[in-house]
Amino acid sequence: MNRRNFTITASVTIAAISRTTLAGKSKQPNLLIIHTDEHNFRTLGCYRDQLPEDQAFVWGKGNGVETPHIDRIADEGAICNNYYCSSPICTPSRASFITGLHPQATGAPKNGDHIRQDIPTFATVLKEHGYATSYVGKWHLDGHEKYTFGIEYKAGFDDNRHMMRGGHSPFFQVKNGNVAKGGLGDKSVAKLPKEEVVHMTDFFTDATLEILERDKNKPFCIMLSIPDPHTPDYARPPYHTMYDHMDLQPPKTMAPEYTAAKPSWASKSNDDDHNEADGFDPKPLRQYFGMVKHIDDSVGRLLEFLDKNGLSENTIVIFTSDHGDMFFEHNRRNKGVPYEASAKIPFVIRYPKKIKAGKVINKAYTNVDFAPTTLALMGVESDAAFHGEDTSADFQNPEKKVVDDRITYFAKNGGWWVAAVNNRYKLILDKKETPWLIDLEKDPDELVNQYNNPEYKEIAKRLQDELFVQMEKFKEPGLAMKRPYVTE
Repeated sequence: MNRRNFTITASVTIAAISRTTLAGKSKQPNLLIIHTDEHNFRTLGCYRDQLPEDQAFVWGKGNGVETPHIDRIADEGAICNNYYCSSPICTPSRASFITGLHPQATGAPKNGDHIRQDIPTFATVLKEHGYATSYVGKWHLDGHEKYTFGIEYKAGFDDNRHMMRGGHSPFFQVKNGNVAKGGLGDKSVAKLPKEEVVHMTDFFTDATLEILERDKNKPFCIMLSIPDPHTPDYARPPYHTMYDHMDLQPPKTMAPEYTAAKPSWASKSNDDDHNEADGFDPKPLRQYFGMVKHIDDSVGRLLEFLDKNGLSENTIVIFTSDHGDMFFEHNRRNKGVPYEASAKIPFVIRYPKKIKAGKVINKAYTNVDFAPTTLALMGVESDAAFHGEDTSADFQNPEKKVVDDRITYFAKNGGWWVAAVNNRYKLILDKKETPWLIDLEKDPDELVNQYNNPEYKEIAKRLQDELFVQMEKFKEPGLAMKRPYVTE
């Protein structure tokens, strides 16, 4: 499909036409990754379209954000309905995403860890194959420091000028194009000249557009990592009031009858990654919706650039996140638990040359699979020893719908709990808890434990056996816990 609308005038030079044509017909595909932080998949229209109404609108009927630009990626490419992070907190998930390894092999299984410098990343591989590689936005693989740049280890991203160690307060003070100060909230920036105040989403999107302009005539790989919609849940004007009209409701699973007897992995609060909610408050959720809308508009700016420069057909565009956000489901905030809202992440991908438009994939992946799969889609060979699988055939085959019951796994903090998952079932093992088996098709609210139900005995054993095979293969620290057995 031709999504470009060119108007050729006498003022257009032959050189400009040549550059556009060359960019659009380059043999090597480009790669643009848009990566958000703590992003609940239900806030995207393309995911709500995949769900029954009660699951699409857990905060009340009709209460959702319109995301036409992210939806466009899905409509013109593929959407994955069972994509999970390797661990539902920032650092280990991000480390897995760029290396194709489970967190325990990356040097960064917990927040604030430093990624190993002796292992390949998808960027080091692409750099070796002649790509211009750039990273823009939150990195979170170089310690706990916030709002600082100048990261020495680039992990294959040649241009890492805009690679920020961490932080989520929404504003920068920018002077002469450079960040003078970060970590500013709305009260702080009110004291600054307006021309010096830039929201991080805008700053990093602008930087990405500048790099796209610079590198558009060569094979490029750009990863934009937007720190939103992570807490502190503040959207800049005019997004901060866009959803004030919504009568947001607490999710069903917040009700006392569902939260009174939760498993221990859902009720512990031993770190800042997963917290009990102190009652339902719609204010931060309205701000969260505003941040998502802001992100979607930024995605629209990037897609428009690709269209105008003849790059859409030969650029792989991916929208995804590092983990989800519970936002009051099961009376929780933030992440760190194996529930869908925390561990399942959005993943939509467009590559017109190889991926059929409107493809829906119901197969379990984790972002450990990202590096080998994406490199294969790009036709780039590597001898890197990835833990993840090359699943590129799922995206390239001519089928509009892919259904597969592959089992994969994810974990928290190196084995506090581990979870095996396929496209319907989820098995959660904790060293101090009765195993939990959830039938996501019949019980999407994740309220009923079927582990000891005789009708589920075979599926429980199949998931459990495969989980232990993979934990042993990848040296998952969770193996140290006592192995439970299926009840006879």
